[in-house]
Amino acid sequence: MNMLLNKLLIATVLFSPVAWASTPLKPVDLSSPRDTMHTFIQSMNQYKQGVIKSNSELESKIEKAIRTLNLENTPYVLRVEKGRETVKLLKEVIDRVKKVSFNEIPKQGDADLWRFPGTEITISRVKKGERAGEFLFSPETVFRAKEFYSKVKHLPYIKGTTKGALYKEPWLEEHVPKWAKNKIFLFENYQWIGLFLIIFLSGLFKKVVRFLTLRIKSITKKTTVKWDDQIIDALEKPVGSIAACAFLFFSIHALHFEGKALYFFTVIIQVLFSVALIQAAYRSVDVFTEYLFKFTKKTEPSLDDQLIPLIKKAVRFFVLVFGILMAIQNLGFNVMSILAGLGLGGLAFALAAKDTCANLFGSFMIFFDQPFKVGDWAVIGSQEGVVESIGFRSTRIRTFHNSLISIPNSTVANTEIDNMGKRAYRRVVAHLGLTYDTPPEKMEAFLEGVKNIIKANKTTRKDYFHVVFNKFSDSSLEVMLYFFLKVPDWSQEVIEKQNIYLEILRLAKEIDVDFAFPTQTLHVETFPEKQPGKLQQSSTKESLSQKAESFGPKGVNSQPAGLGIFTPPFQEK
Repeated sequence: MNMLLNKLLIATVLFSPVAWASTPLKPVDLSSPRDTMHTFIQSMNQYKQGVIKSNSELESKIEKAIRTLNLENTPYVLRVEKGRETVKLLKEVIDRVKKVSFNEIPKQGDADLWRFPGTEITISRVKKGERAGEFLFSPETVFRAKEFYSKVKHLPYIKGTTKGALYKEPWLEEHVPKWAKNKIFLFENYQWIGLFLIIFLSGLFKKVVRFLTLRIKSITKKTTVKWDDQIIDALEKPVGSIAACAFLFFSIHALHFEGKALYFFTVIIQVLFSVALIQAAYRSVDVFTEYLFKFTKKTEPSLDDQLIPLIKKAVRFFVLVFGILMAIQNLGFNVMSILAGLGLGGLAFALAAKDTCANLFGSFMIFFDQPFKVGDWAVIGSQEGVVESIGFRSTRIRTFHNSLISIPNSTVANTEIDNMGKRAYRRVVAHLGLTYDTPPEKMEAFLEGVKNIIKANKTTRKDYFHVVFNKFSDSSLEVMLYFFLKVPDWSQEVIEKQNIYLEILRLAKEIDVDFAFPTQTLHVETFPEKQPGKLQQSSTKESLSQKAESFGPKGVNSQPAGLGIFTPPFQEK
Protein backbone atom coordinates (compact mmCIF):
# COMPACT_ATOMS: atom_id res chain seq x y z
CA MET A 1 0.00 0.00 0.00
CA ASN A 2 2.82 2.40 0.92
CA MET A 3 4.59 1.61 -2.36
CA LEU A 4 1.43 2.46 -4.32
CA LEU A 5 1.06 5.78 -2.50
CA ASN A 6 4.70 6.65 -3.23
CA LYS A 7 4.22 5.95 -6.95
CA LEU A 8 1.08 8.14 -7.02
CA LEU A 9 2.97 10.94 -5.27
CA ILE A 10 5.87 10.79 -7.76
CA ALA A 11 3.45 10.78 -10.71
CA THR A 12 1.60 13.76 -9.27
CA VAL A 13 4.82 15.74 -8.91
CA LEU A 14 6.13 14.84 -12.35
CA PHE A 15 2.94 15.58 -14.27
CA SER A 16 1.81 18.63 -12.35
CA PRO A 17 1.87 22.02 -14.19
CA VAL A 18 4.22 23.41 -11.54
CA ALA A 19 6.79 20.70 -12.20
CA TRP A 20 6.75 21.28 -15.94
CA ALA A 21 6.83 25.05 -15.55
CA SER A 22 10.02 24.92 -13.52
CA THR A 23 11.98 22.74 -15.92
CA PRO A 24 14.97 24.51 -17.52
CA LEU A 25 14.17 22.86 -20.86
CA LYS A 26 10.72 24.41 -21.12
CA PRO A 27 10.31 25.70 -24.70
CA VAL A 28 9.82 29.40 -25.40
CA ASP A 29 6.14 30.17 -25.97
CA LEU A 30 5.82 31.55 -29.50
CA SER A 31 2.45 30.08 -30.39
CA SER A 32 0.72 33.43 -31.03
CA PRO A 33 1.63 37.12 -31.53
CA ARG A 34 0.63 37.86 -27.92
CA ASP A 35 2.83 35.06 -26.54
CA THR A 36 5.77 36.16 -28.69
CA MET A 37 5.48 39.80 -27.60
CA HIS A 38 5.06 38.77 -23.96
CA THR A 39 8.18 36.59 -24.15
CA PHE A 40 10.13 39.41 -25.79
CA ILE A 41 9.13 42.16 -23.32
CA GLN A 42 9.56 39.97 -20.23
CA SER A 43 12.97 38.68 -21.33
CA MET A 44 14.28 42.16 -22.17
CA ASN A 45 13.08 43.58 -18.85
CA GLN A 46 14.88 40.75 -17.03
CA TYR A 47 17.98 41.40 -19.10
CA LYS A 48 18.00 45.09 -18.17
CA GLN A 49 17.66 44.25 -14.47
CA GLY A 50 20.51 41.77 -14.83
CA VAL A 51 22.79 44.44 -16.32
CA ILE A 52 21.92 46.92 -13.59
CA LYS A 53 22.37 44.38 -10.77
CA SER A 54 25.28 42.53 -12.45
CA ASN A 55 23.26 39.33 -12.34
CA SER A 56 24.55 36.98 -15.02
CA GLU A 57 21.49 34.72 -14.80
CA LEU A 58 19.15 37.58 -15.60
CA GLU A 59 21.47 38.92 -18.28
CA SER A 60 21.28 35.58 -20.06
CA LYS A 61 17.55 36.13 -20.62
CA ILE A 62 18.47 38.11 -23.72
CA GLU A 63 19.03 34.75 -25.42
CA LYS A 64 15.35 34.01 -24.84
CA ALA A 65 14.43 37.33 -26.45
CA ILE A 66 16.62 36.52 -29.48
CA ARG A 67 14.49 33.38 -29.95
CA THR A 68 11.59 35.68 -30.91
CA LEU A 69 13.45 36.90 -34.03
CA ASN A 70 13.32 35.33 -37.48
CA LEU A 71 17.02 35.37 -38.42
CA GLU A 72 16.74 33.09 -41.45
CA ASN A 73 18.06 35.85 -43.76
CA THR A 74 20.98 36.62 -41.44
CA PRO A 75 24.23 34.69 -42.09
CA TYR A 76 24.87 32.13 -39.41
CA VAL A 77 28.17 33.63 -38.31
CA LEU A 78 26.40 36.96 -37.58
CA ARG A 79 23.23 35.67 -35.92
CA VAL A 80 24.38 35.94 -32.32
CA GLU A 81 25.65 39.48 -32.57
CA LYS A 82 22.87 40.60 -34.93
CA GLY A 83 20.27 39.10 -32.61
CA ARG A 84 21.63 40.86 -29.52
CA GLU A 85 21.71 44.20 -31.30
CA THR A 86 18.25 43.79 -32.84
CA VAL A 87 16.39 42.94 -29.61
CA LYS A 88 17.94 45.99 -27.90
CA LEU A 89 16.98 48.26 -30.79
CA LEU A 90 13.41 46.91 -30.92
CA LYS A 91 13.00 47.39 -27.17
CA GLU A 92 14.26 50.97 -27.47
CA VAL A 93 11.82 51.64 -30.35
CA ILE A 94 8.77 50.07 -28.71
CA ASP A 95 9.29 51.89 -25.38
CA ARG A 96 9.48 55.22 -27.26
CA VAL A 97 6.38 54.59 -29.42
CA LYS A 98 3.70 53.02 -27.27
CA LYS A 99 3.24 51.04 -24.11
CA VAL A 100 2.46 47.44 -24.97
CA SER A 101 -1.09 46.33 -24.17
CA PHE A 102 -1.15 42.57 -24.38
CA ASN A 103 -4.95 42.47 -24.46
CA GLU A 104 -4.86 44.20 -27.84
CA ILE A 105 -2.59 41.56 -29.33
CA PRO A 106 -4.25 38.45 -30.82
CA LYS A 107 -4.04 35.45 -28.54
CA GLN A 108 -5.02 32.89 -31.12
CA GLY A 109 -2.73 32.00 -33.99
CA ASP A 110 -5.44 32.22 -36.66
CA ALA A 111 -3.91 35.20 -38.46
CA ASP A 112 -0.50 34.82 -40.09
CA LEU A 113 0.62 38.38 -39.38
CA TRP A 114 0.26 41.09 -36.74
CA ARG A 115 1.70 44.62 -36.88
CA PHE A 116 2.52 46.69 -33.82
CA PRO A 117 0.11 49.68 -33.94
CA GLY A 118 1.51 52.79 -35.59
CA THR A 119 4.70 51.07 -36.78
CA GLU A 120 6.03 48.65 -39.38
CA ILE A 121 7.22 46.24 -36.67
CA THR A 122 5.68 42.94 -37.67
CA ILE A 123 5.22 39.53 -36.05
CA SER A 124 4.45 36.81 -38.60
CA ARG A 125 4.00 33.07 -38.69
CA VAL A 126 6.93 31.00 -40.03
CA LYS A 127 5.67 28.87 -42.92
CA LYS A 128 8.49 26.35 -43.34
CA GLY A 129 11.68 25.03 -41.84
CA GLU A 130 12.50 23.84 -38.33
CA ARG A 131 10.54 26.72 -36.76
CA ALA A 132 7.40 26.34 -38.88
CA GLY A 133 4.24 27.41 -37.02
CA GLU A 134 6.02 29.81 -34.64
CA PHE A 135 5.25 33.55 -34.56
CA LEU A 136 8.45 35.62 -34.82
CA PHE A 137 9.50 39.18 -35.57
CA SER A 138 9.73 39.11 -39.36
CA PRO A 139 13.06 39.19 -41.26
CA GLU A 140 12.07 42.63 -42.61
CA THR A 141 11.67 43.90 -39.04
CA VAL A 142 15.06 42.49 -38.09
CA PHE A 143 16.68 44.09 -41.14
CA ARG A 144 15.12 47.54 -40.49
CA ALA A 145 15.54 47.61 -36.69
CA LYS A 146 18.37 50.15 -36.85
CA GLU A 147 16.38 52.30 -39.25
CA PHE A 148 13.45 52.31 -36.87
CA TYR A 149 15.71 53.31 -34.00
CA SER A 150 17.32 56.16 -35.95
CA LYS A 151 13.84 57.64 -36.54
CA VAL A 152 12.68 57.56 -32.89
CA LYS A 153 15.89 57.82 -30.84
CA HIS A 154 15.23 61.53 -30.21
CA LEU A 155 11.80 60.73 -28.67
CA PRO A 156 11.35 60.32 -24.90
CA TYR A 157 10.37 57.01 -23.34
CA ILE A 158 6.63 56.38 -22.91
CA LYS A 159 5.44 56.55 -19.32
CA GLY A 160 4.90 53.13 -17.78
CA THR A 161 7.58 51.38 -19.82
CA THR A 162 10.92 50.10 -18.51
CA LYS A 163 12.69 52.71 -20.68
CA GLY A 164 14.55 50.68 -23.23
CA ALA A 165 17.36 48.16 -22.89
CA LEU A 166 20.41 50.34 -22.06
CA TYR A 167 21.38 50.44 -25.72
CA LYS A 168 24.36 52.65 -26.58
CA GLU A 169 25.24 53.70 -30.08
CA PRO A 170 28.71 52.75 -31.34
CA TRP A 171 31.40 55.19 -30.23
CA LEU A 172 32.47 55.95 -33.80
CA GLU A 173 28.98 56.95 -34.95
CA GLU A 174 28.71 59.46 -32.11
CA HIS A 175 32.14 61.08 -32.50
CA VAL A 176 33.11 60.97 -36.18
CA PRO A 177 32.52 64.23 -38.09
CA LYS A 178 29.74 64.56 -40.64
CA TRP A 179 32.05 64.47 -43.67
CA ALA A 180 33.34 61.06 -42.50
CA LYS A 181 29.79 59.69 -42.55
CA ASN A 182 29.29 60.42 -46.25
CA LYS A 183 29.03 57.19 -48.24
CA ILE A 184 31.37 56.53 -51.16
CA PHE A 185 30.69 53.44 -53.25
CA LEU A 186 29.70 50.88 -50.58
CA PHE A 187 30.96 52.23 -47.26
CA GLU A 188 31.12 55.49 -45.40
CA ASN A 189 34.35 57.51 -45.47
CA TYR A 190 35.39 56.61 -41.95
CA GLN A 191 34.85 52.92 -42.73
CA TRP A 192 37.13 53.09 -45.79
CA ILE A 193 39.80 54.88 -43.78
CA GLY A 194 39.41 52.46 -40.89
CA LEU A 195 39.54 49.44 -43.23
CA PHE A 196 42.90 50.39 -44.72
CA LEU A 197 44.18 51.35 -41.29
CA ILE A 198 43.26 48.03 -39.61
CA ILE A 199 44.75 46.02 -42.48
CA PHE A 200 48.02 47.89 -42.01
CA LEU A 201 47.85 47.56 -38.23
CA SER A 202 47.04 43.85 -38.43
CA GLY A 203 50.22 43.28 -40.46
CA LEU A 204 52.18 45.34 -37.96
CA PHE A 205 50.52 43.48 -35.09
CA LYS A 206 51.52 40.17 -36.69
CA LYS A 207 55.15 41.33 -36.91
CA VAL A 208 55.13 42.43 -33.27
CA VAL A 209 53.73 39.09 -32.09
CA ARG A 210 56.35 37.17 -34.07
CA PHE A 211 59.07 39.42 -32.66
CA LEU A 212 57.86 38.69 -29.13
CA THR A 213 57.80 34.98 -30.01
CA LEU A 214 61.42 35.16 -31.12
CA ARG A 215 62.32 36.90 -27.87
CA ILE A 216 60.67 34.10 -25.92
CA LYS A 217 62.55 31.62 -28.11
CA SER A 218 65.88 33.20 -27.17
CA ILE A 219 64.96 32.73 -23.52
CA THR A 220 63.87 29.09 -23.91
CA LYS A 221 67.15 28.24 -25.66
CA LYS A 222 68.93 28.86 -22.39
CA THR A 223 66.95 26.13 -20.63
CA THR A 224 68.15 22.54 -20.39
CA VAL A 225 64.97 21.03 -21.85
CA LYS A 226 64.27 21.02 -25.58
CA TRP A 227 60.49 20.64 -25.73
CA ASP A 228 59.90 24.34 -25.06
CA ASP A 229 62.12 25.27 -28.04
CA GLN A 230 60.23 22.84 -30.22
CA ILE A 231 56.85 24.28 -29.18
CA ILE A 232 58.04 27.82 -29.97
CA ASP A 233 59.33 26.65 -33.37
CA ALA A 234 55.98 25.01 -34.11
CA LEU A 235 53.90 28.06 -33.11
CA GLU A 236 56.23 30.79 -34.38
CA LYS A 237 54.47 31.30 -37.73
CA PRO A 238 50.80 30.54 -36.98
CA VAL A 239 50.64 32.48 -33.70
CA GLY A 240 51.19 35.76 -35.53
CA SER A 241 48.38 34.98 -37.97
CA ILE A 242 46.04 34.01 -35.12
CA ALA A 243 46.72 37.30 -33.31
CA ALA A 244 46.24 39.30 -36.53
CA CYS A 245 42.90 37.58 -37.23
CA ALA A 246 41.68 38.30 -33.71
CA PHE A 247 42.65 41.97 -34.12
CA LEU A 248 40.84 42.16 -37.48
CA PHE A 249 37.70 40.53 -36.08
CA PHE A 250 37.24 43.07 -33.30
CA SER A 251 38.28 45.97 -35.53
CA ILE A 252 35.76 45.09 -38.25
CA HIS A 253 32.97 45.10 -35.67
CA ALA A 254 34.25 48.34 -34.16
CA LEU A 255 33.91 49.99 -37.59
CA HIS A 256 30.28 48.91 -37.52
CA PHE A 257 30.07 47.25 -40.91
CA GLU A 258 26.66 45.75 -41.59
CA GLY A 259 24.86 43.31 -43.85
CA LYS A 260 26.71 41.58 -46.65
CA ALA A 261 29.91 43.57 -46.06
CA LEU A 262 30.11 42.41 -42.46
CA TYR A 263 29.32 38.85 -43.54
CA PHE A 264 32.03 38.93 -46.22
CA PHE A 265 34.72 40.25 -43.88
CA THR A 266 33.70 37.89 -41.09
CA VAL A 267 33.88 34.83 -43.34
CA ILE A 268 37.32 35.82 -44.67
CA ILE A 269 38.65 36.37 -41.15
CA GLN A 270 37.18 33.10 -39.88
CA VAL A 271 38.71 31.14 -42.77
CA LEU A 272 42.15 32.70 -42.17
CA PHE A 273 41.81 32.12 -38.43
CA SER A 274 40.82 28.48 -38.95
CA VAL A 275 43.76 27.88 -41.31
CA ALA A 276 46.22 29.38 -38.81
CA LEU A 277 44.72 27.39 -35.95
CA ILE A 278 44.85 24.13 -37.91
CA GLN A 279 48.45 24.89 -38.88
CA ALA A 280 49.38 25.46 -35.24
CA ALA A 281 47.74 22.20 -34.15
CA TYR A 282 49.30 20.30 -37.08
CA ARG A 283 52.81 21.54 -36.27
CA SER A 284 52.29 20.77 -32.57
CA VAL A 285 51.66 17.12 -33.45
CA ASP A 286 55.33 16.79 -34.46
CA VAL A 287 56.43 18.06 -31.05
CA PHE A 288 54.12 15.65 -29.24
CA THR A 289 55.13 12.59 -31.28
CA GLU A 290 58.84 13.41 -31.06
CA TYR A 291 58.59 13.61 -27.29
CA LEU A 292 56.61 10.36 -27.27
CA PHE A 293 59.24 8.72 -29.50
CA LYS A 294 62.03 9.68 -27.11
CA PHE A 295 60.01 8.22 -24.25
CA THR A 296 59.40 4.91 -26.03
CA LYS A 297 63.09 4.63 -26.90
CA LYS A 298 63.68 3.92 -23.22
CA THR A 299 61.32 0.93 -23.29
CA GLU A 300 62.39 -2.52 -24.43
CA PRO A 301 59.70 -3.60 -26.94
CA SER A 302 60.16 -2.32 -30.49
CA LEU A 303 56.35 -2.27 -30.88
CA ASP A 304 56.24 1.23 -29.36
CA ASP A 305 58.81 2.57 -31.83
CA GLN A 306 56.82 1.18 -34.74
CA LEU A 307 53.55 2.59 -33.36
CA ILE A 308 54.78 6.19 -33.12
CA PRO A 309 54.87 6.91 -36.90
CA LEU A 310 51.34 5.51 -37.24
CA ILE A 311 50.13 7.62 -34.30
CA LYS A 312 51.76 10.69 -35.86
CA LYS A 313 49.98 10.18 -39.18
CA ALA A 314 46.66 9.37 -37.48
CA VAL A 315 46.76 12.46 -35.26
CA ARG A 316 47.72 14.66 -38.22
CA PHE A 317 44.80 13.27 -40.20
CA PHE A 318 42.44 13.82 -37.27
CA VAL A 319 43.65 17.42 -36.81
CA LEU A 320 43.07 18.21 -40.49
CA VAL A 321 39.63 16.58 -40.71
CA PHE A 322 38.37 17.86 -37.36
CA GLY A 323 39.75 21.35 -38.05
CA ILE A 324 38.10 21.55 -41.47
CA LEU A 325 34.77 20.30 -40.09
CA MET A 326 34.87 22.84 -37.26
CA ALA A 327 35.68 25.62 -39.73
CA ILE A 328 32.73 24.60 -41.90
CA GLN A 329 30.47 24.46 -38.84
CA ASN A 330 31.55 27.96 -37.75
CA LEU A 331 30.68 29.29 -41.20
CA GLY A 332 27.08 28.28 -40.61
CA PHE A 333 26.86 25.00 -42.48
CA ASN A 334 25.35 21.99 -40.81
CA VAL A 335 28.20 19.48 -40.82
CA MET A 336 25.97 16.59 -39.79
CA SER A 337 23.64 17.16 -42.74
CA ILE A 338 26.65 17.31 -45.07
CA LEU A 339 27.95 14.02 -43.69
CA ALA A 340 24.47 12.51 -43.95
CA GLY A 341 24.32 13.65 -47.58
CA LEU A 342 27.60 11.89 -48.24
CA GLY A 343 25.94 8.72 -47.00
CA LEU A 344 23.73 8.70 -50.13
CA GLY A 345 26.80 7.85 -52.16
CA GLY A 346 28.13 5.48 -49.54
CA LEU A 347 28.00 2.41 -51.76
CA ALA A 348 29.91 4.07 -54.59
CA PHE A 349 32.37 5.51 -52.13
CA ALA A 350 32.89 2.11 -50.50
CA LEU A 351 33.57 0.49 -53.86
CA ALA A 352 36.02 3.23 -54.77
CA ALA A 353 37.75 3.01 -51.40
CA LYS A 354 37.99 -0.78 -51.16
CA ASP A 355 41.71 -0.72 -51.97
CA THR A 356 42.26 1.98 -49.36
CA CYS A 357 40.43 -0.11 -46.75
CA ALA A 358 42.46 -3.18 -47.74
CA ASN A 359 45.67 -1.20 -47.31
CA LEU A 360 44.46 0.10 -43.95
CA PHE A 361 43.75 -3.41 -42.66
CA GLY A 362 47.11 -4.48 -44.06
CA SER A 363 48.81 -1.80 -41.98
CA PHE A 364 47.01 -3.12 -38.88
CA MET A 365 48.29 -6.62 -39.71
CA ILE A 366 51.86 -5.33 -39.98
CA PHE A 367 51.46 -3.50 -36.70
CA PHE A 368 50.01 -6.38 -34.69
CA ASP A 369 51.78 -9.31 -36.39
CA GLN A 370 55.10 -7.47 -36.74
CA PRO A 371 56.60 -9.50 -39.61
CA PHE A 372 59.21 -6.75 -39.81
CA LYS A 373 59.98 -3.32 -38.42
CA VAL A 374 61.63 -0.18 -39.70
CA GLY A 375 65.32 -0.86 -40.38
CA ASP A 376 64.92 -4.61 -41.09
CA TRP A 377 66.33 -6.21 -44.22
CA ALA A 378 63.32 -7.96 -45.71
CA VAL A 379 62.31 -9.78 -48.87
CA ILE A 380 58.66 -9.03 -49.67
CA GLY A 381 57.55 -10.99 -52.71
CA SER A 382 60.04 -10.14 -55.44
CA GLN A 383 61.29 -6.99 -53.71
CA GLU A 384 64.28 -6.92 -51.37
CA GLY A 385 65.74 -4.10 -49.31
CA VAL A 386 65.71 -2.26 -45.99
CA VAL A 387 62.30 -1.20 -44.60
CA GLU A 388 62.34 2.58 -44.47
CA SER A 389 58.78 3.42 -43.34
CA ILE A 390 55.44 1.74 -42.59
CA GLY A 391 52.39 3.87 -43.33
CA PHE A 392 48.61 3.41 -43.40
CA ARG A 393 48.60 2.89 -47.17
CA SER A 394 51.99 1.43 -48.09
CA THR A 395 55.34 0.18 -46.87
CA ARG A 396 58.47 1.75 -48.33
CA ILE A 397 61.63 -0.28 -48.98
CA ARG A 398 65.04 1.12 -49.82
CA THR A 399 66.59 -1.38 -52.24
CA PHE A 400 70.28 -2.16 -52.51
CA HIS A 401 70.27 -0.12 -55.73
CA ASN A 402 69.27 2.84 -53.48
CA SER A 403 65.87 3.09 -55.17
CA LEU A 404 62.70 3.49 -53.10
CA ILE A 405 59.84 1.04 -53.64
CA SER A 406 56.34 1.56 -52.20
CA ILE A 407 54.42 -1.68 -51.69
CA PRO A 408 50.67 -1.45 -50.85
CA ASN A 409 49.99 -2.90 -47.42
CA SER A 410 47.25 -5.10 -48.88
CA THR A 411 49.96 -6.75 -51.01
CA VAL A 412 52.24 -7.08 -47.99
CA ALA A 413 49.44 -8.78 -46.06
CA ASN A 414 48.95 -11.41 -48.77
CA THR A 415 52.51 -12.24 -49.80
CA GLU A 416 55.43 -14.17 -48.38
CA ILE A 417 57.78 -12.13 -46.22
CA ASP A 418 61.34 -13.22 -45.56
CA ASN A 419 62.73 -11.06 -42.78
CA MET A 420 66.47 -11.28 -43.20
CA GLY A 421 66.90 -8.92 -40.29
CA LYS A 422 65.43 -11.49 -37.87
CA ARG A 423 68.23 -13.98 -38.49
CA ALA A 424 70.25 -14.93 -35.41
CA TYR A 425 73.00 -16.26 -37.73
CA ARG A 426 73.89 -15.47 -41.34
CA ARG A 427 74.81 -18.49 -43.43
CA VAL A 428 77.89 -18.52 -45.68
CA VAL A 429 78.49 -21.21 -48.30
CA ALA A 430 81.72 -21.10 -50.30
CA HIS A 431 83.44 -23.52 -52.71
CA LEU A 432 87.23 -23.44 -52.85
CA GLY A 433 88.97 -25.16 -55.76
CA LEU A 434 92.54 -26.49 -55.35
CA THR A 435 94.66 -27.63 -58.26
CA TYR A 436 94.74 -31.32 -59.19
CA ASP A 437 98.43 -31.62 -58.30
CA THR A 438 97.68 -30.96 -54.62
CA PRO A 439 99.02 -33.94 -52.55
CA PRO A 440 96.59 -35.64 -50.14
CA GLU A 441 98.55 -34.62 -47.05
CA LYS A 442 98.45 -30.97 -48.10
CA MET A 443 94.75 -31.26 -48.77
CA GLU A 444 94.16 -32.51 -45.24
CA ALA A 445 96.43 -29.84 -43.81
CA PHE A 446 94.49 -27.23 -45.76
CA LEU A 447 91.18 -28.56 -44.40
CA GLU A 448 92.53 -28.50 -40.84
CA GLY A 449 93.81 -24.96 -41.27
CA VAL A 450 90.48 -23.65 -42.63
CA LYS A 451 88.70 -25.31 -39.72
CA ASN A 452 90.96 -23.50 -37.25
CA ILE A 453 90.37 -20.20 -39.04
CA ILE A 454 86.62 -20.62 -38.55
CA LYS A 455 87.14 -21.45 -34.89
CA ALA A 456 89.41 -18.46 -34.35
CA ASN A 457 86.96 -15.89 -35.72
CA LYS A 458 84.89 -14.30 -32.92
CA THR A 459 81.72 -13.91 -35.01
CA THR A 460 81.37 -17.49 -36.30
CA ARG A 461 79.09 -20.11 -34.88
CA LYS A 462 81.35 -22.73 -33.27
CA ASP A 463 78.84 -25.52 -32.68
CA TYR A 464 77.86 -26.04 -36.30
CA PHE A 465 80.06 -25.64 -39.39
CA HIS A 466 81.62 -27.84 -42.10
CA VAL A 467 84.94 -27.86 -43.96
CA VAL A 468 85.03 -30.83 -46.36
CA PHE A 469 86.73 -32.04 -49.57
CA ASN A 470 83.48 -32.12 -51.47
CA LYS A 471 84.08 -33.37 -55.02
CA PHE A 472 86.31 -33.65 -58.05
CA SER A 473 85.29 -30.80 -60.31
CA ASP A 474 86.21 -30.43 -63.97
CA SER A 475 89.23 -28.27 -63.25
CA SER A 476 89.77 -28.44 -59.49
CA LEU A 477 89.57 -30.37 -56.26
CA GLU A 478 86.57 -28.72 -54.61
CA VAL A 479 86.48 -27.90 -50.88
CA MET A 480 83.10 -26.90 -49.49
CA LEU A 481 83.09 -24.32 -46.71
CA TYR A 482 79.82 -24.02 -44.76
CA PHE A 483 79.53 -21.82 -41.65
CA PHE A 484 77.41 -19.16 -39.90
CA LEU A 485 78.17 -15.62 -38.76
CA LYS A 486 76.54 -13.90 -35.80
CA VAL A 487 76.57 -10.24 -36.86
CA PRO A 488 73.97 -7.44 -36.55
CA ASP A 489 73.76 -6.34 -40.18
CA TRP A 490 74.86 -6.95 -43.74
CA SER A 491 77.77 -4.51 -43.59
CA GLN A 492 79.35 -6.39 -40.70
CA GLU A 493 78.65 -9.67 -42.46
CA VAL A 494 80.69 -8.82 -45.57
CA ILE A 495 83.58 -7.55 -43.43
CA GLU A 496 83.78 -10.79 -41.43
CA LYS A 497 83.58 -12.87 -44.60
CA GLN A 498 86.45 -10.84 -45.96
CA ASN A 499 88.49 -11.47 -42.81
CA ILE A 500 87.97 -15.23 -43.08
CA TYR A 501 88.81 -15.32 -46.79
CA LEU A 502 92.02 -13.35 -46.20
CA GLU A 503 93.03 -15.88 -43.57
CA ILE A 504 92.40 -18.70 -46.04
CA LEU A 505 94.65 -16.99 -48.59
CA ARG A 506 97.42 -16.75 -46.03
CA LEU A 507 96.91 -20.41 -45.11
CA ALA A 508 97.18 -21.52 -48.76
CA LYS A 509 100.41 -19.60 -49.15
CA GLU A 510 101.79 -21.08 -45.93
CA ILE A 511 100.99 -24.70 -46.90
CA ASP A 512 102.00 -24.07 -50.51
CA VAL A 513 98.80 -25.09 -52.25
CA ASP A 514 97.39 -23.38 -55.31
CA PHE A 515 93.85 -22.42 -56.13
CA ALA A 516 92.68 -23.72 -59.47
CA PHE A 517 91.06 -21.74 -62.22
CA PRO A 518 89.12 -23.27 -65.13
CA THR A 519 91.69 -24.90 -67.50
CA GLN A 520 91.80 -27.70 -70.05
CA THR A 521 94.90 -29.78 -70.87
CA LEU A 522 95.28 -31.41 -74.26
CA HIS A 523 97.21 -34.71 -74.13
CA VAL A 524 98.64 -35.80 -77.51
CA GLU A 525 99.32 -39.54 -77.37
CA THR A 526 101.03 -39.99 -80.78
CA PHE A 527 102.46 -38.04 -83.68
CA PRO A 528 102.56 -39.25 -87.32
CA GLU A 529 106.32 -39.89 -87.28
CA LYS A 530 106.21 -41.86 -84.03
CA GLN A 531 104.74 -45.24 -83.26
CA PRO A 532 103.15 -45.88 -79.91
CA GLY A 533 105.00 -48.19 -77.57
CA LYS A 534 103.37 -51.38 -76.56
CA LEU A 535 102.01 -51.67 -73.06
CA GLN A 536 103.44 -54.41 -70.90
CA GLN A 537 100.10 -55.96 -70.14
CA SER A 538 101.09 -58.49 -67.49
CA SER A 539 103.34 -56.31 -65.34
CA THR A 540 100.99 -53.38 -65.53
CA LYS A 541 97.95 -55.37 -64.52
CA GLU A 542 99.72 -56.97 -61.59
CA SER A 543 101.17 -53.72 -60.27
CA LEU A 544 97.91 -51.89 -60.67
CA SER A 545 96.02 -54.69 -58.96
CA GLN A 546 98.41 -54.69 -56.01
CA LYS A 547 98.23 -50.92 -55.64
CA ALA A 548 94.47 -51.03 -55.77
CA GLU A 549 94.37 -53.81 -53.19
CA SER A 550 96.70 -51.85 -50.88
CA PHE A 551 93.93 -49.29 -50.40
CA GLY A 552 91.47 -52.02 -49.32
CA PRO A 553 90.78 -53.30 -45.82
CA LYS A 554 94.03 -53.80 -43.90
CA GLY A 555 96.02 -52.69 -46.97
CA VAL A 556 99.38 -50.95 -46.45
CA ASN A 557 98.15 -47.79 -48.11
CA SER A 558 94.71 -47.91 -46.54
CA GLN A 559 93.87 -44.67 -44.67
CA PRO A 560 90.06 -44.60 -44.65
CA ALA A 561 90.00 -41.79 -42.07
CA GLY A 562 92.66 -39.74 -43.81
CA LEU A 563 96.23 -39.20 -42.72
CA GLY A 564 95.16 -37.90 -39.32
CA ILE A 565 96.08 -34.34 -40.11
CA PHE A 566 92.47 -33.17 -40.43
CA THR A 567 89.72 -33.84 -37.90
CA PRO A 568 86.18 -32.88 -38.94
CA PRO A 569 84.66 -30.17 -36.68
CA PHE A 570 81.72 -32.27 -35.55
CA GLN A 571 84.07 -35.11 -34.45
CA GLU A 572 86.08 -32.95 -32.13
CA LYS A 573 85.52 -33.42 -28.44
